[in-house]
Amino acid sequence: MNDDPATAAWSDTALAFQNHILPQVSRTFALTIPQLPTGLREAVANAYLLCRAADTVEDEPHLSAADKRRYEEALIDVVTGRADAAAFAAELAPRLSAQTLPAERELIARLGLVIEVTRSLNGAQRAAIERCLAVMGRGMHRFQQNAGLQGLPDQRALDRYCYYVAGVVGEMLTELFCDHLPALAARRKALLRLAVSFGQGLQMTNILKDQWEDRARGACWLPREVFARHGLELGALQPGQHSPAYRAALDELIGVAHAHLRRALEYTLMIPPRQAGIRRFCLWAIGLAVLTLRNLHRRPQFASGAEVKVSRAAVARTIMVTNVAVARDTLLRRLFALAWRDLPLAELPPSWGDEALPATSAEPLHPV
Repeated sequence: MNDDPATAAWSDTALAFQNHILPQVSRTFALTIPQLPTGLREAVANAYLLCRAADTVEDEPHLSAADKRRYEEALIDVVTGRADAAAFAAELAPRLSAQTLPAERELIARLGLVIEVTRSLNGAQRAAIERCLAVMGRGMHRFQQNAGLQGLPDQRALDRYCYYVAGVVGEMLTELFCDHLPALAARRKALLRLAVSFGQGLQMTNILKDQWEDRARGACWLPREVFARHGLELGALQPGQHSPAYRAALDELIGVAHAHLRRALEYTLMIPPRQAGIRRFCLWAIGLAVLTLRNLHRRPQFASGAEVKVSRAAVARTIMVTNVAVARDTLLRRLFALAWRDLPLAELPPSWGDEALPATSAEPLHPV
């Protein structure tokens, strides 16, 4: 809980900015984060916005690789209090091009308000956020240096990439949940492993959905080896094409994402049923990812993420049914069994992640 005597309350302006900018930069998290209990809600929103700031640096096409590395390190220094947020924002904001979304440019320009909230979190919350940003920023940069239409070498490389951009976020959220609910400490180790899988399921879903937009800006995060086994070269893929080979490769990756989302449900069911807000936060994200995978599976000829985006009506139904079942584990299992019954399903090894992913530590242990 937030009982650190060294922390001070954030200003109304800082909190108002977090609440204002969140829906501008994320449709999904703008839905899920407000479900969390007070104290946890503000910390998770703050963490997400800082991660989004790191993403903004890496995605800015007009920054050199050296500049991106320098700004990522500077962002970590800002978050840990070793550098001034206002000076960081004043230097970086004017360098962001029109290819960066206006909301992301606003986030960077007013980063000092986000950092004001960070400073007001308790020590455990700050430590979780700082560790996440350090691992994420350095890991993303390593992959971004070699990004191109050739994709990633294989599934193991995709696993590592997903860890740096999403698995580490799952670990951070777990630490925040355990800080908020000390009774979860006994399940921390099991939760952390499932959290990495949770992150990979969500990230793989986004990679598959956004593959054509990524390709348009010169990046591809799909594994070459999977497509090569089906006789396809990633560099030659075109939006809207439909062939049995492409469908087979796509379904193989849908199956992997689906398997990770099943583990994500197990993660959620480890949260006590009385913690309905935390469960909703998790369940809505899983539900929307499953619906996206269903759309991808049904429409492999899609040419943009908008074509497989979950409709507002489907979002509303997902919210309604999960709210009814939120504290009933058996009913939740049945509902999700219906939702993913027609999806391909890969078999993950019981020891998934032991070799492919960095260990849980202050720094990733495996080189990219």
